[in-house]
Amino acid sequence: STAEKPVLLNNIADAEAFVSGAEVAVIGFFQDPQGPEAAQFRLAAGEIPEVPFGLSSSAAVLAHYGVSANTAALFRRVDNDRRDLDMNKDVDAKKLTHFVRMNELRLVTEYNPVTAIGVMQSSLQFNLLLITDKMSPKHPERMRKFRAAAELFKGKILFILLDSNLKSNERVVSYFQLKKSQLPALAIFHTPDDQQDVLTLDEISIERVKDFCNSFLQ
Repeated sequence: STAEKPVLLNNIADAEAFVSGAEVAVIGFFQDPQGPEAAQFRLAAGEIPEVPFGLSSSAAVLAHYGVSANTAALFRRVDNDRRDLDMNKDVDAKKLTHFVRMNELRLVTEYNPVTAIGVMQSSLQFNLLLITDKMSPKHPERMRKFRAAAELFKGKILFILLDSNLKSNERVVSYFQLKKSQLPALAIFHTPDDQQDVLTLDEISIERVKDFCNSFLQ
């Protein structure tokens, strides 16, 4: 795309619109937008095309977000959280890219060894996993319904997609005492006390996801 990346954010209104316009957004706050830290930030922005990156060197914007110069902040809508990375500490594009990948929780987050860290650190105490085969022809339709249900529990439950084909996910599947023949399944758990419930289902519907979540929350 020809869109400039990162987007320059010159005032508070621009910055707020930028943050609210995406599930995950990253803003780099720099006193010197041409400095070495900002250069690393631009490199990382190029590595992650699907995440919007903004850059601001406005004193008012920095004050509004309570940050000092050379900070990268990741904002996410799913739990209304923000994660900051100090770019003064030898942070290069690679470290910044890893930081974004780890913390980019979405309405539905796909579980992998990197996002697992962000999932564990989320302030949301309830996680709902859809354990399913991504290669299934039914997958796009299942995801559509799962996403629609996730909208209803935004800020309460973290919705996670777990691909049962991945070897790295086998441990999670066995943690819920599920066999491949029982999939797809929904698994919900409460992180503070490991309380959990599992529902095996042939077909996903928004209604069934909703009922399953509500009965567990109660």
